[in-house]
Amino acid sequence: MSQSASVFRRNGFTFKQFFVAHDRCAMKVGTDGILLGAWAPIARVKRILDIGSGSGLLALMLAQRTESSVMIDAVELDAEAASQAAENVEESPWSSRIHIHAADIQQWLSEENSRYDLIISNPPYYEQGVECGTPQREQARYTTSLDHQTLLNCAANAITEDGFFCVVLPENIGNTFTEQALSMGWHLRLRTDVAETDLRPPHRVLLAFSPRAGECFSDRLTIRGPEQQYSEGYTALTQAFYLFM
Repeated sequence: MSQSASVFRRNGFTFKQFFVAHDRCAMKVGTDGILLGAWAPIARVKRILDIGSGSGLLALMLAQRTESSVMIDAVELDAEAASQAAENVEESPWSSRIHIHAADIQQWLSEENSRYDLIISNPPYYEQGVECGTPQREQARYTTSLDHQTLLNCAANAITEDGFFCVVLPENIGNTFTEQALSMGWHLRLRTDVAETDLRPPHRVLLAFSPRAGECFSDRLTIRGPEQQYSEGYTALTQAFYLFM
């Protein structure tokens, strides 16, 4: 399918090099995932683990950003989402490098001996509260299916000594998550606070933790400039993916 024709495909999101169908996934393609997939550090990465892969967005973005020798495991609890992620991968240029696993991450890791240089997750972050429309959406949004303590433990058990574990969270929840991670022996190495504009406070935070201590680099990213166009920083980060950049 030509790029011009693929723009009009429904039930998904068209990027420059791949298409993500998400109509059978509780959580759709959104700015949070795109930010995380474009931001995560990939230097010297050989193996990647995507926890809670959903539509496969992060796995596909990281496949585009990395060399052909890099292998990616993507684990998704919801069978329907995992099935759609597998279809998205099969239609992509990187089907030989991405492996989708329909499984509970704790159980899956207990049967694996692999270690990963990069572990990435766009995790659930709401406490149980107002009911969602479907059980699948509750699972994707609420920490009842994968609480942050469990997520941090899973990452700790699968990370290499020099690896990075990267997440995107609401800014206030990210601060609590950071305290939790530090108390477990993780070290915060990268932090980017994300605001909609220069005049607004940050509403999201991108975090990269490592088992190894080292300097922590912090910065701020705004998504839109004064005329509501995408900012230079956001454009530089994401232009390899968005069709219209």
